[in-house]
Amino acid sequence: MIKKIRVLVAKPGLDGHDRGAKIVARALRDAGMEVVYTGLHQTAQQIVNTAIQEDVDVVGLSLLSGAHMTLFIDVALLLKEKQMDDVLIVGGGIIPQQDVPGLKKAGIAEVFGPGTPVEDIVRYIKKNVKR
Repeated sequence: MIKKIRVLVAKPGLDGHDRGAKIVARALRDAGMEVVYTGLHQTAQQIVNTAIQEDVDVVGLSLLSGAHMTLFIDVALLLKEKQMDDVLIVGGGIIPQQDVPGLKKAGIAEVFGPGTPVEDIVRYIKKNVKR
C-alpha cells in the first residue's frame, strides 16, 4: 500500500484569517493527502513539534499579517535544527514578491500567493515530496 502524503497546514503568529488555509487543507485532503490543521496562533516551536509528532512530509504555512520573513524562517530553522531536512516547506498568503527570494534562500521551497489555483498547490506538493 502506498503511503499517503502527510501535510501539516499551520497558521503561525497572530494572524486570525484562516479561510485560505482551510480551503487549501480541504483541497489537499480531497486530493488524497492526510492533512493536519493546527488552528490559529501557533508559535514556530508548536508548528515544528506538531510536524515531528505527526511525521509529516510537508509543512504548509499560511500568513497574512506581514510577519512571514520572521515566522516562516523561524519554522525553517527549527525544522533544520531537528534534522527534518526532508520535510517540504511551502508558504502562502500575502507575500510581497520581493520577499520570495529571501524565503526560498531560507528553505521555503515555494510561495503561493492569493488566487493560486489549489490544483497548482496539489500538483507542486505531489511532484516535490521526497519519498
